[in-house]
Amino acid sequence: MNIDPRPLYTRATEQIASLVATVRPEQLAGPTPCAEFDVRTLLSHIAGGTRRIAVVGAGGDGMAVRPFLDGVEDDRWSAAYDEVRTEVRKSWADDARLDALVTVPWGEAPGRIALSGYVMEAVTHTWDLSESLGRPLVLDPELAEFALGIARRVLPDERRDDEELPFDSAVPAPEGADAYGRLAAYLGRRPLS
Repeated sequence: MNIDPRPLYTRATEQIASLVATVRPEQLAGPTPCAEFDVRTLLSHIAGGTRRIAVVGAGGDGMAVRPFLDGVEDDRWSAAYDEVRTEVRKSWADDARLDALVTVPWGEAPGRIALSGYVMEAVTHTWDLSESLGRPLVLDPELAEFALGIARRVLPDERRDDEELPFDSAVPAPEGADAYGRLAAYLGRRPLS
């Protein structure tokens, strides 16, 4: 895989930013397809994971970064997310970072592979958040197709018995599911409704 995932990651973060901007305070305690997260915790994880990949891109130890962003006031999620996604753009600006070996939760990989994995994570959590908010925006199908391709490469179904893995075994996609629905089903997620 010799692609530059930065444009896709940027598009994914733009999509998340648009979605985060729709969150109303009364939705923050609502459920998500991630049973252990409410909307507030999901936002914290989205922002924290984004900060982690920013640190990785800057050559730091991303594993030392907690994958949650704490202390964000309820009316500051959009601003907090914009700050961390700006960090990512800056930290991955040097083309050399794409070939540098980096450490991410699933092991050591070239930067381009690590960032592609974070495209998958960002797009998956976009679906989670969209489902939680009642699907307020049309989501970019190309991002979901890319993320699904990455998921199929790095997460075969037979490897999902690991309790540390944040994805369940694949479930059948609903009939007529779009790319996001197929991605969610491949990662073991089910719609809330």
